[in-house]
Amino acid sequence: MAHQDPAALAKHVKDRRLELGIPRKKAAELAGMSKDTWQRIEEGDSVRLMSISKVDAVLGWASGSAVGILEGHEPITTKASEDAPGAEISQRSAADLEGRARDVIQLAMIATTSGLTAEEIRELSDRAVRDLKASGLI
Repeated sequence: MAHQDPAALAKHVKDRRLELGIPRKKAAELAGMSKDTWQRIEEGDSVRLMSISKVDAVLGWASGSAVGILEGHEPITTKASEDAPGAEISQRSAADLEGRARDVIQLAMIATTSGLTAEEIRELSDRAVRDLKASGLI
């Protein structure tokens, strides 16, 4: 995993919780964790990634946002879709989706292939992103 910034996560989590008007104890309860664990997240202390990932739903963030903050990304807020009950609409930009898709593809190729040059990996990930765009997935 890349460099982690628990202080940024702490600030985002606390600011969002306060913005939503959720007391810390209630937020922890909604996330299925102890209030002490939630407090450790808000104070930037070491907490398991599994616990960190539980704050997304409570704070109205897309799945993976809290972990993404640790890696330097901004949280992605979601809102319920009136047209599709139970679905959520991401507020993520198309450019962000393309960049993140490219990063994921490159990491997967690095982890699973050998002998490819950096240029070949970039070309393959660019092709995959073009194909995802052409199919309407991003």
